[in-house]
Amino acid sequence: MKEYKTSNIRNVTVLGHMGSGKTSIGEALLYATKAIDKKGEVERKTTVSDYSIEEQNRQTTLISSLLPCEWKDNKINFIDTPGSEEFIGDIENVLSATDGAVVLIDATKGVEVGTERVWEELNKRKIPTIIFVNKMDKENIKFTEVMNSITNRLNKNATAFTWPIGETNNFGGFVNLLNKKAVLFDGTECKEGPIPAELTAKVEEVNGELIEKVAETTEELMEKYFSGEELTAEEIRQGLKLGVSASELFPVLVGAGLKNVGVDILLDMIVDFLPAPNERPLKVGFNTNNEEITRKMSDTAPLAGYVFKTTIDPFIGTISFFKLYSGSLKVGQEVFVPSTGTVVKIAQLFTIMGKTQLPIETVSAGDIACVAKVSEFYNGLTFCDKKDQITYPKNEHPNPIIYVAIQPKNKNDEDKLSGSLQKLKLEDETFEMVRNPETSQQLIGGQGMTHIGYILEKMKNMFKVEIETSDPKIVYRETIKAKGEAQGRHKKQSGGAGQFGDVWVRFEPCKEDFIFSEEVVGGAVPKNYFPAVEKGLIETLEHGPLAGFPVIGVKATLFYGSYHPVDSNELSFKLAAGLAFKNAIDKIKPTILEPVCEVSVTVKDEFVGDIMGDMTKRRGRVLGMEQGHGMQTIIAEVPEAEIVKYATDLKAMTQASGRFTRKFIRYDEVPEMLIKKIIEEYKKEK
Repeated sequence: MKEYKTSNIRNVTVLGHMGSGKTSIGEALLYATKAIDKKGEVERKTTVSDYSIEEQNRQTTLISSLLPCEWKDNKINFIDTPGSEEFIGDIENVLSATDGAVVLIDATKGVEVGTERVWEELNKRKIPTIIFVNKMDKENIKFTEVMNSITNRLNKNATAFTWPIGETNNFGGFVNLLNKKAVLFDGTECKEGPIPAELTAKVEEVNGELIEKVAETTEELMEKYFSGEELTAEEIRQGLKLGVSASELFPVLVGAGLKNVGVDILLDMIVDFLPAPNERPLKVGFNTNNEEITRKMSDTAPLAGYVFKTTIDPFIGTISFFKLYSGSLKVGQEVFVPSTGTVVKIAQLFTIMGKTQLPIETVSAGDIACVAKVSEFYNGLTFCDKKDQITYPKNEHPNPIIYVAIQPKNKNDEDKLSGSLQKLKLEDETFEMVRNPETSQQLIGGQGMTHIGYILEKMKNMFKVEIETSDPKIVYRETIKAKGEAQGRHKKQSGGAGQFGDVWVRFEPCKEDFIFSEEVVGGAVPKNYFPAVEKGLIETLEHGPLAGFPVIGVKATLFYGSYHPVDSNELSFKLAAGLAFKNAIDKIKPTILEPVCEVSVTVKDEFVGDIMGDMTKRRGRVLGMEQGHGMQTIIAEVPEAEIVKYATDLKAMTQASGRFTRKFIRYDEVPEMLIKKIIEEYKKEK
């Protein structure tokens, strides 16, 4: 692949709901641009982008893939993305590096949940977008209904640029509404031909609407249009480029990816109307004084690049994908990493098509490329010119929303488990590994069970570690509800030196985890034994009297005692302190506390009632609501034990359209009716 300058590069993300045909359209685009000689098929596991074992087994995209191709003296870096929002981390990383997008919509289904989710991400970033209505060759297609779902659920400025010929059960091509030419599909290939007579009036009507949208892009064009003058072809082109680049106009195209219908015009539209990297707002970074700065996207500007994606190849090692925001990068060149202060020599550069590496010598500003085996590179890293430093902010991702406990099926794999997870963490920052010392469980957290399942499947395929899963144990605490005091007396006499420690301790609830104080007068307990008493209490509170959970919320005050001038020592007073707590149990009323999380549940208006009712059943307390565009966010506090599998339950309740975040906030007392059950369960495990 030859070298392309910034103005001839397009970085385009392909997004859509699962099953909308993203992978197949990727094959069609590569075939149309002669990047491949033969199209692969998802069912036959022969596509360029779905090359991993996990994707081929599931026949769906699970990781984004770079698909570079050439079209009319331009380079287009397509990136195929997963359809499941559980892989939002990968999607967010990719969107941080792209300048335009193509959103696929299944013509048989219209706008789906996944479409709305990716549209929200695009809208947040103001990324110019083309909508491609795919699978127009299927049965019972009603394009006007599909268009209504697009304008009602995505954006009212979505505008048809092509109109189908013979929809429903007889898709025969489309009319290009810009030049009013028909592209006829005979079942095998596409050819230009006359517009069917029955569509002439419709084409004129929709073309008029399109030209009016173009006129609205500038005051000059609007003035000319409403004065009755006809806009020139160049004025229409420039107006469309302005509207699309500003995310104020969203072209809608029709086609059938599997049959290569509409692919050429999609490529033309990308080149003509989606912006080059230097036509997008400059990325903001920070200099060494932490001041905001930008770099001109030019080969002559100081070097600056950002690593947005990492993949682990079992044979090659790490492959780092980066976008060059300024300057040019050549093989053999040294780059500086501000975060670590290290200098790295770039031994090789390549672009990658699926998993096939295509060596290159130079990367221009705005382009996307890869390096391999550079251990200093990781997701979110900036590299730059040492003499003119800049650091770009890392992408922020949602926290895990569901956890499972994992353990290797083969105990000999325990050492490999941690290393495998650490390597996979390089690829995906949205999953978390947590070792819980209290339950002795290794937990893995992710964005859903599909996400977690993919990680575990990859561990098996790549690192040969098979995993068993179980529910995570809830980490409870114990506390006291009443004030009480008791004596702790430790006395042991056996040949030689004896042991003697005697303390009186008052226990009472408090808001801190543990407070120790003393009110001893007259030297009843010497000061040098105070630390031993405190240490004895701390060790005793590590295992509560009810089920062995750590005890918190206790203030202990040493107020009296006695000692022996010969037999007393630190160990004796430490043991006496523990006895004082045990002797006070009946007075201080111990109970169990459970972790409580704050959850923010975002759902469509129609599901609000169901979600609030369900939250009440989970012992939750709704704190408030925030209104959004057709969505509402319910903020509530709910015990962690009630939301262990909430990610799965929420999908079922909202037709997969709801999402939530969670964070631990505090411990609250467990209702009396549940305490006995919790104690029995944990004593049984022990």
